[in-house]
Amino acid sequence: MFGGELTHALRALRRRILTPNASATKLSVRGFHIKNQDAQEVLERIGRTFLDGYGHAAEAASPRDAELGLERIATRYRGFAYEGAAMGFAVRDGLPVGRRDNVKRFLQGRADAHIYMVYVGVGWAMARLPRFRWSGLYAPDPLLRWLVLDGYGFHQAYFRTGQYVHAQFRDDAFPWPPEGPRRYASQVIDQGIGRAMWFVGGTDIDQVTAMIEKFPESRRADLYSGAALAAVYAGGVDRGELEAFRERAGEYRPQVAQGAAFGAAARERAGLVVPHNELGTEVLCGMTVTEAAALCDRARRDLPDGGEQPAFAVWRQRIAHEFVGSR
Repeated sequence: MFGGELTHALRALRRRILTPNASATKLSVRGFHIKNQDAQEVLERIGRTFLDGYGHAAEAASPRDAELGLERIATRYRGFAYEGAAMGFAVRDGLPVGRRDNVKRFLQGRADAHIYMVYVGVGWAMARLPRFRWSGLYAPDPLLRWLVLDGYGFHQAYFRTGQYVHAQFRDDAFPWPPEGPRRYASQVIDQGIGRAMWFVGGTDIDQVTAMIEKFPESRRADLYSGAALAAVYAGGVDRGELEAFRERAGEYRPQVAQGAAFGAAARERAGLVVPHNELGTEVLCGMTVTEAAALCDRARRDLPDGGEQPAFAVWRQRIAHEFVGSR
């Protein structure tokens, strides 16, 4: 009995040591724009839920144990908990003590349905781990592993907003994945930065699009794609705001639709579709969540193995091309 209590106490201590303070998710603490109370509550609850997921991973004796807490979280927010848990397990994998296969075992359970968010969560861990630990990150799928960089970009824009959003910092020689191409890594990081801008701008369309339009034109397509992904997955806006976002995107509407379709596909695969996902996909893609997810699946077929562009780039381009010339 004493041994069991001690083990539980040590796991609880590990959770307290590894888990960031919840105050870091408050928009006022981050200096993010506050559009209104409803949007603020949505974004801050997403942040708290992410940290809850992280905490479950930090404390759990095994990935399966963490699932018990994750599955109790409300449908709208559960994906963010899985994202946070993936970060927690990836951080544990990067520690000098303990098991190094936590993310691998996590994906063998219910987290497989949340695979997109799991890879993004691994990217959060990448931002917190020293570079010499990056080789141990578990991201075996050669297509989806690029989503790790989306998570990295989101983290940097969320916590280092001045540098990555307002000063528009970009590392054009980013050293991951090892096989490259490095020039494309920065584009996926931009997708993550764009996704974070949805939070930095407090879901305020004027704020979000104004930030994006300050960036060089060469970066805006990826930033719009990321912001649209967040618009569908996270929500926080009504139909009129979504329509305004689509109109403001102008020539980048195909990339907006592509990002929105990614958000829809992630929700569909995880079985977490709620009304704001359907609304966002309808406005930004002109289709249902199920139809957008099916489009993403079709676009994955027969992707090139090698070549000048990674398969992930071709995948995104194929989806965006479906919306060229649309409304």
